[in-house]
Amino acid sequence: MIIIVGIGADGMAGLAERSRSELHRATVIHGSRRQLDLLDDTVTAARHEWPSPMLPAVGGLSPDGADVHVVASGDPLLHGIGGTLIRLFGADKVTVLPHVSAVTLACARMGWNVHDTEVISLVTAATSTAVRRGGQAIVLASDGSTPKALAVVLNAHGRGDSELAVLEQLGGPAECRRNGTAQDWATNTHSDISDIDDLNVIAVRYLPDERTSSVPDSAFVSDGQMTKHAIRAVTLAALAPRPGQRLWDVGSGSGSIAVEWCRSWRGCTAVAFERDERRRLNVGFNAAAFGVSIDVRGDAPEAFDGAPCPEAIFVGGGLTQPGVLEACFENLLTGGRVVANAVTVETEAALAQAYSRFGGELHRFCHYHGEPLGSFTGWRPQMPVTQWTATKP
Repeated sequence: MIIIVGIGADGMAGLAERSRSELHRATVIHGSRRQLDLLDDTVTAARHEWPSPMLPAVGGLSPDGADVHVVASGDPLLHGIGGTLIRLFGADKVTVLPHVSAVTLACARMGWNVHDTEVISLVTAATSTAVRRGGQAIVLASDGSTPKALAVVLNAHGRGDSELAVLEQLGGPAECRRNGTAQDWATNTHSDISDIDDLNVIAVRYLPDERTSSVPDSAFVSDGQMTKHAIRAVTLAALAPRPGQRLWDVGSGSGSIAVEWCRSWRGCTAVAFERDERRRLNVGFNAAAFGVSIDVRGDAPEAFDGAPCPEAIFVGGGLTQPGVLEACFENLLTGGRVVANAVTVETEAALAQAYSRFGGELHRFCHYHGEPLGSFTGWRPQMPVTQWTATKP
């Protein structure tokens, strides 16, 4: 059996009796240097520090012989090693003895309900994945540089008014808190951001709060090549995203469909394929501005090689390029959905051929805007959009 003992910054003093008893009877204890240093002299087991990279050593543990003990920070099942060990060896061979998590402690210090608060880990993820357009979150830091890096990214994407509280050594004798705004810390006008402890979390209230169920066109950086708001809505409905699924956005333009896909459900990711370098930069900027994960690649279908296969594909550009639709269908997972939009006669012809070959459904959307017409109001038609949808059998 592998027994994981969660431990806080208060060390042995904060452990429950069962956790303390497990450490006292252990013969070998694995953990990071910081966690092992929290053990006192009453723990006589040999201490093995995790190497870097850690995963090969974790996979080398054996749960079938004598009990193996592991110490971990706080709750091992909250962005911790607990989930990794259960995935590798099974829940029946891993016992988890959690401590109070840093998230729970941080929410208690802030006066926030845990169930109203998002948890974001930047231990291995890019800093931009913690950008939000409203709400509140506890952000798990990789080290003492994370708060400043997060402040810089938030300020760069219009969240400079966001309120940050950096909480260090939570639950321990050296616990402290530093408050500020993202703009102050990003521009070095805050006087209290030096020497932040590596053991920290950041409580963020994102301001201004601009949360909406769908994103207006003006929120995207674009050169005009973008699926507009009304058509994005029907396109997302046709793509039918589900939690944890991956999208290929082919001919991505600004990446608006990929961004909306990633925002739709927890764990949704996207790969954007775009031939134009400037547009690829726009896709990357828009992904960072919304804190979503988009892998930006080059032209389709050449850039398909090596990309993980998707559950859904949207084709917004490149329909007349030979082999694009065929390559999309070939790479789509069984049961996956492909949606393609066309606005020109030539791309409509490509969709008609795809419909004849693969089946599916064809739709045409005509959208009108009300605009001033003298002292009255008239309807201004937008370019009609033909949409083909199909499911891979």
